[in-house]
Amino acid sequence: MGKNIVDITLYKPKALMNISGKPVAEALHTLSISPSETIVIHDYLDHRPMSVSPKSGGSAGGHNGIRSIIAALGNNMDFYRLRIGIGRDDTDPADYVLSPLSTAELEFWGPDGQGIDLVWKEVTKICAGLR
Repeated sequence: MGKNIVDITLYKPKALMNISGKPVAEALHTLSISPSETIVIHDYLDHRPMSVSPKSGGSAGGHNGIRSIIAALGNNMDFYRLRIGIGRDDTDPADYVLSPLSTAELEFWGPDGQGIDLVWKEVTKICAGLR
């Protein structure tokens, strides 16, 4: 049985998330990668902390960074997202998003935590569908 090989390029824009659309679109163009072969990993207020939820296409769902990427891609919403749940509280969402992670979250996303393995599991599932 032959092995299927998938190339993965990791790209982290230097721009703030809310204005990352242009650099993401430029990187995809430079690397000749279509949006349908792209996975954007981002925080998500409406899912419980330390959860990972894959999604294919669709609207920005209120996320300004995703809105920026969609606009820069010419309203193309045909990319995958891995939504990293961060939950929410009663404070201003902008303040909450920028607040420090809890000890449990730091451990979960740290080098010995389960978070990175969970993300990798979802990335491999998406890549399997791209072959």
